[in-house]
Amino acid sequence: MPLTLRPATGPEYEAWASQAVAGYAAQIAASGELSPEAAMAKARQDHDRALPDGLDTAGQLLWRLVADSQPVGWLWLAIPGPNGDPDMAWVNVGEVAEAFRGRGYGREAMLLAEAEARARGMRSVGLNVHGGNTVARSLYDGLGYQITTQQMKKPL
Repeated sequence: MPLTLRPATGPEYEAWASQAVAGYAAQIAASGELSPEAAMAKARQDHDRALPDGLDTAGQLLWRLVADSQPVGWLWLAIPGPNGDPDMAWVNVGEVAEAFRGRGYGREAMLLAEAEARARGMRSVGLNVHGGNTVARSLYDGLGYQITTQQMKKPL
């Protein structure tokens, strides 16, 4: 079944936002970058800065990924992205719910993100991926994404 995009509703956004912040904080803490408490503070600050007006934030597009009328995930695309390149869109979130993984929806979601970016005049799409997320890294590699910067850390 093909994947489509549907704009997120207010109630969906409200439910998603708190989960997204908690998930982002968990990824930051798991990387060893910050303590869990500091990671949560950073995640809240980053979210509030990126989406100060929620769904009405200019340049921020939040969609539900839908397969056969069933929401299966999220796509958050910034047009343009936060890196200062006016021709680059940015995928802030591309997430398929765990129950729907392994069906090709992640790949379809990225292709939809690229099509939306292209339709809005963007010439490239960027994203960040945590080093331990090998499934996502493999997906992006397979779609032709290239590493442009890389941070590394060694605990002492």
